[in-house]
Amino acid sequence: MLQVVVHPPAADGGRRVRVGEHFVGMAYTTLDVVEFLRSAGLEDVEPRDVVDAEWIEWRGGGPESWAR
Repeated sequence: MLQVVVHPPAADGGRRVRVGEHFVGMAYTTLDVVEFLRSAGLEDVEPRDVVDAEWIEWRGGGPESWAR
């Protein structure tokens, strides 16, 4: 499984997302995280998978935290 890190919210509420060693973008919702994972090759990922995944490291708050 890929190492996925969602960093703490920035001032604008966006969260940097890293998949493996690569920064893949700024997420503003869990749907953004889903799209980044799909682009990284995890085509079957759904929003509920992102919320419940133990293999995603959420820093500075979980999948419900988008504002600083």
